[in-house]
Amino acid sequence: MLADWVGKAAFHLKPVVDRLAEHLKRSSKLFMDETTAPVLDPGRGKTKTGYLWALARDDRPWGGEDPPGVVYVYTPGRAGQNAETFLTGFDGILQIDGYQGYNRLTKPTRKGGDPVRVAHCWAHARRKLKEVFDRDASEIAAEGLRRIAEIYTVEADIHGISPGQRLSARQTRSAPLIAAFGDWLQAQRRRISAKSRLGEKLTYIHNYWDGLQTFLADGRVEIDNNRVENMIRPIALNRKNALFAGHDEGGIALGRIASLIETCKINGAQPFAYLRTTLTAIANGHPQSRLDELLPWNFKLST
Repeated sequence: MLADWVGKAAFHLKPVVDRLAEHLKRSSKLFMDETTAPVLDPGRGKTKTGYLWALARDDRPWGGEDPPGVVYVYTPGRAGQNAETFLTGFDGILQIDGYQGYNRLTKPTRKGGDPVRVAHCWAHARRKLKEVFDRDASEIAAEGLRRIAEIYTVEADIHGISPGQRLSARQTRSAPLIAAFGDWLQAQRRRISAKSRLGEKLTYIHNYWDGLQTFLADGRVEIDNNRVENMIRPIALNRKNALFAGHDEGGIALGRIASLIETCKINGAQPFAYLRTTLTAIANGHPQSRLDELLPWNFKLST
């Protein structure tokens, strides 16, 4: 019965979630990530693996005026074509991890818009070296981690200031560190077998080198993808609490409800009060032409 209520609520909230997604895709820069969503596979007596894709905006680190928000979209698979479909109409900078399914977004053949410029994640690059260091105590990995820590020190110093100030600081302080890291990276790749554990991690960083430098040219871009990873963490925790969705439609409903709850939370709005008020407004015939009034960040401002 509870699942049926959630499904009906998600059906009626669809226009609000769609409008939220429209607002996000008008932005000049977004984050994107995906995570697994176990779903029952009727007739087979077990679960299958679906995916929830998070499309997020959070401009608070550089004082952006647009409110933060996130939309989760469920799909039965992880094909990059899904991301291409969700991002129809978005032509800004996309901050992502190293999943190759996103590569199609950067090509001239991209459907739904111009080729997207990507910013890759230094936290993922660091994680690759940390895995080797923790296992092998590699001095080379330790040196890479030390160099990355210096870059993050600059980012800590410039958090919250304007994009222009961030860009100036990065060009003055971070660009030399990145250039030195690039030289160090290539020197180590010449020394280390590409088939070794460390060699594979160094190759990973090399393969995404252009995207790892995007943040140097735009003060609005973050150094990593941690913002959206934090927003997707509640979905991962829910896997332990709920075990699975009952079917693909249940995954879609989960994505819609989670989109509004998490957008409420990052805007300081109380989710239950928001959902109660919004569903009441919809039941009372709230006009489609005024959907913006029902977005979570506007609920916060009106309470």
